[in-house]
Amino acid sequence: MFCEKKKKDGETVKNGAKRTNDECYTPPSIYEIVRDWACREYGIDPARIVRPFYPGGDYQAFDYSGGAVVVDNPPFSILAEIYDWYLAQGVPFFLFVPSLTIFSMKKRFGEMNCVVVDCDIRYKNGILVRTSFLTSFGDGIVAQTAPELTEAINREIRRLEGKETAPRPKYAQPDEIVTAAMLQKYSANGIEWKIRREDCVRIRGLEEQGKEKCPDGRHKREIYGSGLLLSEQKTAEHTAIKRAVAARTAPPVWPLSDREKALVKSLGRKEPPPGGAGYYYGLTGAED
Repeated sequence: MFCEKKKKDGETVKNGAKRTNDECYTPPSIYEIVRDWACREYGIDPARIVRPFYPGGDYQAFDYSGGAVVVDNPPFSILAEIYDWYLAQGVPFFLFVPSLTIFSMKKRFGEMNCVVVDCDIRYKNGILVRTSFLTSFGDGIVAQTAPELTEAINREIRRLEGKETAPRPKYAQPDEIVTAAMLQKYSANGIEWKIRREDCVRIRGLEEQGKEKCPDGRHKREIYGSGLLLSEQKTAEHTAIKRAVAARTAPPVWPLSDREKALVKSLGRKEPPPGGAGYYYGLTGAED
């Protein structure tokens, strides 16, 4: 699928064919990775896969006979209309969807499986979309991770973008090390702390750090701006300080109401919770 700029009527026209303004062509190699994973995961016959979303096409008029299975990237703006129609018609599907709003379905929650990956896919129109998948497959599962699919897609994204190597891991310093940046953070959080000369030694980097090269391939990794290696006593103090700062800077957590706590206790059983599997148990009750 592919995207175009929005016109006044909410649609765009090209080559005489009307379509929604958010259609995006999926890079073929990424589509193949997704298709093959879905076939392995759910036992889908590749010969039965269809792609009804194309410029000028009408997915509701498409021929789904012979046990067709939809594996495609639909227009995101009418996604609810699409999966609602497929579920009503009994057409199995595996659809590309935006990740961050994947739990936004209303009445249909509990009838589909959200396959969540950590992938930013750049579609043929150049738009970068954090993408996951919504499927009718899953046999009662409503949400799952897919690390193998995540890695396969991201590996192909790196190849397409000319980044053959995976991103380098980000390391954290052990509690025995303190840097100027850490002390800045502690000062900002009201932490009084003093380190005496006999309780530390300045180092440019750890020995293990030095075994790894910087991205330029020429220099050894070091602590930016150097750091202090602490005594055992100061390390213990540092550990306590880091915990205190983490507690102070952690975002506040919304509390559960009494009825939400009661709902939690009712979950995990064979019978559906009050209101059914798709019930939205929030401030306003069930969503329409």
